[in-house]
Parts: sequence; structure tokens; C-alpha cells
Amino acid sequence: MKTSGLNFRHLYFFWMVAKEGGVTRAAERLGLAVQTISMQLASLEQSIGKQLLEPQGRRLVPTEAGKLALTYCDQIFLLGDQLQDALDETEANKMRLTVGISDSLPKLIAYRLLQATQQLDQQVRLVCMEDEFESLLADLALGKLDVVLTDRTVRAGGSLKVFSHLLGESDMKLFGVPRLARKYRRNFPASLHGAPLLLPTRNNALRGRIDAWFVQHKVRPDIVGEFEDNAMLNTFGRNGLGLFFAPSALAQDIEEQFGAVLVGDAPELREQFYAISNARKITHPAIEAILSAVHSGPFAIAD
Repeated sequence: MKTSGLNFRHLYFFWMVAKEGGVTRAAERLGLAVQTISMQLASLEQSIGKQLLEPQGRRLVPTEAGKLALTYCDQIFLLGDQLQDALDETEANKMRLTVGISDSLPKLIAYRLLQATQQLDQQVRLVCMEDEFESLLADLALGKLDVVLTDRTVRAGGSLKVFSHLLGESDMKLFGVPRLARKYRRNFPASLHGAPLLLPTRNNALRGRIDAWFVQHKVRPDIVGEFEDNAMLNTFGRNGLGLFFAPSALAQDIEEQFGAVLVGDAPELREQFYAISNARKITHPAIEAILSAVHSGPFAIAD
């Protein structure tokens, strides 16, 4: 069936009924009569020749065909909202930047990287999405994102046509609440043998370098927690569950916001930060601003 045969108004009503779990709730949400919604749903199912919803208890749930249609509806109406926002911003002379932020990237780093976008003459509206690295790459390739900020590069030879731009790097420090810092600061890093550590999972680019650093210094800490999400790791750290690594560039923020203090320096450990784009040459003014700012900021590459 050709797309032109679809009635998008009917499709929107189906989408709302599926989201709300019933015709009555969808009708209330839309301010329409129940009969109107029911008739248009019936017209949609008749036009495509498939049942899209079926009763399950007191709810209406999607059939297999309905689940497929619902997936496409999510994309269609999300794009519709984005189009409306983009048109509104054009009239208001606003620039839109949709950013994917890897869940492993420290949130304070993301904030620092994005600060440069607020210094442009043209106002920038930031739309930030957080997810796993692979999911963000897929959204970038589909054009849902303008850029992905992350702590790892894209593997060469992949199927997705995306490009890595190294933004900068920072060496690492180990932090902990004062109680733990006092205990493990002396004779660092040998003091870390048996110490409680909070680490990123092995999916994180930094984890392998941390493990190698432990081997280099002949210490075997007690790993009390592993986290995909950096914000969750920091939350456990600020509550005293264990010691945790953070970029030196954020040392002051870590102490002020998390109440953690320095345990020791790990200058051999360095974390990189990347912008991933779907074009080799950056043309978006806001992304260009990020690239320009970081080369002279706290994340500048060491010589």
C-alpha cells in the first residue's frame, strides 16, 4: 500500500488510543466524542485491511500489526513535533542543536562542552538525549541527532557512516568522601589494595585503562560497584560507598557538588572526549563552536 493512501488524521487517532489504552481516554485527551474516534479507527483498519487494536481486559492493546504501526507512528509524530519546533525557531531566529549524550560521559563534561553554544550571537535551543552509545549512533545515522558527545571513538570499518572528532582529554584523579579519603590517601596508590572502588563497567572505554593501571601499580582493590551510567556512579560515590575516578578538569566541581575530596592523582590515566557526526566536515555553527572552544579550554590535548 502506498503511503499516500494513509489518512494521517486516522493514524494519529490510532496512535493516541494505543498510548492511552482505550477510546474513551483518548477521546477525553483529544476533546472529541467517543463515536468519532471509534468511527475513524474503523475506517483506518478497513483502509489497510488489518486489525490494529484488540481488547485485553478493560484496555485496548495493539495487535502484531498494531505494534508495527505504533513503531512507525512514534517516528512520524516525533518528526512532526520536531518540524513544528524547527519552524517556530526559524521565525524566532533560534538555532536548534539536538545532542546525544552517552550515558558513560560525565554530565559535568557534557555541560562544559556545550557551554560554548550559548556564546554564539544567534540563540541556540539545546535538545539533549541520553542513551547508550550504540543507540545514539543509530539515531545519529537516521538524522535524529546533530551530534553525539561521548568518551569513545567509533570503530573503523563499521556499517554506519559516522565520523569521530577528538575534542580533548583530561588526566584522572581519585576522589572519595572525607572519611574514605583520610583512610586511603597515605601511601597512594599502594593503599588501594583492598580499598572499596566504584568503577565504570567494561563497556566503558576508560575501564580497560583503569584495570591496566591497577596491574601496573600491583594493587587489587575491592570493586564494590560497576556502573554503566556515570551519574549513578557519582551518586554512590558522594554517599560514601567507595572511591571513584573523575577527570582532573572537574576536580573543583567534584569537591563542591559532591562533597568529595582528592585521594590521589593518576596522571597516566587519561580520558578522551569525542564529538561524533554524520559528516566528516562540521558545518553546524553550534558544533563548530564546541570544537573551537575545547581546543583552548581545560580539555585541550596535551603536547
